[in-house]
Amino acid sequence: MAANVYASATDGGSGGDSAETRSGTGVRTAGATIDCPDVGSKLTSVPEQARGEVDKELALLDEQIAKAYQRLSESAQQVQQDPGFADNAVVNPLKEKRAATLERIAIAIDRVGDRPEGLEALAACTVEAGNEAPAQGEGQDGGDEQPAQEQGQAGQEQGNGQGQGANGGQAGNGPVAADFADIKSVQPNANDKAGASGGSFATSCGVNENGLFNSDNIIAAPGVTNGAHHFHDYVGNQGNNAFASDQDLAKAGTSCDDQGDKSSYYWPVVRLQNGAQEQDAQKPGGGIEGNAGEIVTPKQVTLTFVGNPREKVTAMPRLLRIITGDAKSFVNGPANANASWSCTGFEDRQLKDKYPLCPQGSDVVRTFKFQSCWDGRNIDSANHRTHVAFADAAGNCPSGFRPIPQLVQRIVYDIDAPSLQDGGRTTPLFAVDSFPEQLHKPVTDHGDFINIFDEDLMGEMVDCINDGRKCGAGADGGQNPAPTEEPQEEPTKTPEAPQEEPTKTPEAPQEEPTKAPEAPQEQPTETPGAPQNGNGGGKPGDQGDDGDDGKGGAAKPPADKPDPEPEPGDASTAPGGAQPEVKATASADGGNAAGQGGGSKNGDDQDTDGLGDSQAVGQATSAAPTPSVPSRTEPQAVGEGGLADTGAQLWPAAAGAVLVIAGFVVLRRVRRSHM
Repeated sequence: MAANVYASATDGGSGGDSAETRSGTGVRTAGATIDCPDVGSKLTSVPEQARGEVDKELALLDEQIAKAYQRLSESAQQVQQDPGFADNAVVNPLKEKRAATLERIAIAIDRVGDRPEGLEALAACTVEAGNEAPAQGEGQDGGDEQPAQEQGQAGQEQGNGQGQGANGGQAGNGPVAADFADIKSVQPNANDKAGASGGSFATSCGVNENGLFNSDNIIAAPGVTNGAHHFHDYVGNQGNNAFASDQDLAKAGTSCDDQGDKSSYYWPVVRLQNGAQEQDAQKPGGGIEGNAGEIVTPKQVTLTFVGNPREKVTAMPRLLRIITGDAKSFVNGPANANASWSCTGFEDRQLKDKYPLCPQGSDVVRTFKFQSCWDGRNIDSANHRTHVAFADAAGNCPSGFRPIPQLVQRIVYDIDAPSLQDGGRTTPLFAVDSFPEQLHKPVTDHGDFINIFDEDLMGEMVDCINDGRKCGAGADGGQNPAPTEEPQEEPTKTPEAPQEEPTKTPEAPQEEPTKAPEAPQEQPTETPGAPQNGNGGGKPGDQGDDGDDGKGGAAKPPADKPDPEPEPGDASTAPGGAQPEVKATASADGGNAAGQGGGSKNGDDQDTDGLGDSQAVGQATSAAPTPSVPSRTEPQAVGEGGLADTGAQLWPAAAGAVLVIAGFVVLRRVRRSHM
């Protein structure tokens, strides 16, 4: 690897090649960012009839900020020469565009309800120093289960003044050395509680080894391509993109072992800042917006639902949507931040605003503890927050809220500690994808969840938690994976192979270990076209031949090699070698890429699960269907290597055996007749 192809944390932003030259993106090194008021968080009450239009206008505000940041980054030299340039060329035009958008939001709400007051005051933005943390804020409700305050003091010595004149990183917008802290320098600060409902329910949904990515966000920006402006990993539901209706999600396939869990779990991808060019390098949400470098596939993912220390939990409503953390917390402040970073072996120490530097043999751990109280009425809210809440320090829900199972996501990455002394040239820096103006700060980390458990499985979860038991497909901590998780048996050699897929999940092609595992990474430019449905979801590196389901082979070990030992307590383990697997990202032209072999719907298309009628209040999801939705949920495995091939190869052998036995019987009878 060429050592100087990317902007490092030590680059000063003046002299030498621009970040565009180094990274191949349009974002250049600059030491500033755009700070705009977050309109969405202020809109706590939006009539249901106006939500679709308001969501699209809020997404437009995000796009305006992203473009303004890009303009500011590209104009670093002009800004240095003319202090008024930023205001005249960036900030003032942005204010005008935001004012017009805010007026359309007010009009949309006024048509069906009361016109919101004071929106016009949210139009103005400012230019801020890129590597200064926002002012400290207050968390929600003061509970220790809620987002904690930023740990600004931890790891400050790591910066050493590096990168303070620029925003660093491969694309020139972060991270910098000051964003990292040695985990061993952090004092133990974690506090886990047990209580009235002390059981747990684990679901195992893989590690996104099939490479389902897009830069949409169906919760915050339904119907808007590239609404997130950064790429997400998806596990569970395989039909999630900006245009998926509730019906589409209910009918989609799932990567979960228990097919009764079609929930969607997604989070920003983690990238190594090593100069690599993914397939999204020139796409919105990817390199064009400063999200550059190799996407790292998690080593392990644990999805566990836990109880409440004070009360029994009640069932989550179907299609409940929860966002935890704040993707804009670098400029918004940490009031809603809920990031948590650590290392294996040190998880009693959690970092909020720093990436961890883990010692040798220890892996990076990223944890999300979702809100655990529900208002009992709505499955979403105008700002996607007020319908759920965190319990307080004693485990009490706010008045009018009831406890529900709390989702705890634990994501593990095999990432070496970056070499801060040379800005990541020897061992690259890493960072989460983010809105471009958020500079990949660790405090912006966040997770998203849509509940699509079937009613019986949700009831089983609630009973298990309230009875104090450990249950679920992932309850064994990954030590005993479900049949669909065992790829090491080659179907053409072992007659028992069909028993490995009782749920008919179409993942058979991964059982052909002789396929070249590096194929997706070696051919990143061969991306299936994706016209209109979402931004770049689906199967990166799909070559469309030999029945390959797009998992790229790299995620599955050869038949003669054992699976790596999973991390104790983790429900899902990424197969393969010790090195972090990197997935080339699919085209960001549209989520239809997910349908081109990337879905995991049952091969017989038997799933007709509907929405149910448990909750229908407060939906904020676009219900606009798209013609290409079925293609997103087509079986991944069609062709060679499946159960049909196994049967086709076993039948001739069986028929031959029958003929041999029949011949032997006839011969003996003939001999007896002549005796």
